Amino acid sequence: MRHKKDIRKFSRNKSHRKSLLRNMAISFIQNKRIITTEAKAKQLKRVVEKLITTGKTKDLASIRKINAYLNHPETTAMVIELGQKFKERNGGYIKIIKIGCRSGDASKMAVIQMVE
Repeated sequence: MRHKKDIRKFSRNKSHRKSLLRNMAISFIQNKRIITTEAKAKQLKRVVEKLITTGKTKDLASIRKINAYLNHPETTAMVIELGQKFKERNGGYIKIIKIGCRSGDASKMAVIQMVE
């Protein structure tokens, strides 16, 4: 049984998984919309929503915390802007839309995008 196992490993070790999610988060924040597999979209949603919630406070500690995860100053500034945009909203900044299966290997695909 998989009770209380909350992260998806994607058949990768920890450093590879962390860099995968970091790169996907940077791409998602810059483009506001990406197409990926359903499992990766669900895990990415958790990561990015925590970053946006951290960006709501807009103090030095939160900027450093976001930059420590992303290691990309331009994207960090974009996360702070998104935090200010969603200041009144309590979570739910991202939506996942399922788009069917990929033709090559029949993986479930999804579009992940920002809520208006």
